[in-house]
Amino acid sequence: MFAADGIEVLSPAGQAVIVPHAQIKALSFVRDWDSKSVLEERRHFLARPKMNGLWVQFVFRDGDRLEGVIPLNLQTIDTAGYLVTPPETAGNAQRVFIPRQALLEANVLGVMGARKAKAPKRESQQITLFPID
Repeated sequence: MFAADGIEVLSPAGQAVIVPHAQIKALSFVRDWDSKSVLEERRHFLARPKMNGLWVQFVFRDGDRLEGVIPLNLQTIDTAGYLVTPPETAGNAQRVFIPRQALLEANVLGVMGARKAKAPKRESQQITLFPID
């Protein structure tokens, strides 16, 4: 559970412990505990992402980089960090939470699936000689 001062997790002893955001690099929500490590998965998109959202590259304090997609809705962005969809959607990590304190940079690489405003229809200036009824 996310708290203002950190993230609440269960310890191996079964007690709830709050880990401060400053001590967390990334929190991965995985499909399977026994699958390969999240760190072994692809961390960059091979081409433009197909899903809607902001295509973002995160640069961590240790120099590591991760690309991902965050929602276009700015109200979903938490003050504590970012909830990111990683590049390998079929991989073990479904989502990754990255605390702001773990980052040096967060760069937007592209806007995916944004709808363009349609130009209003203009009335034709041409007069009709032979109206069709």
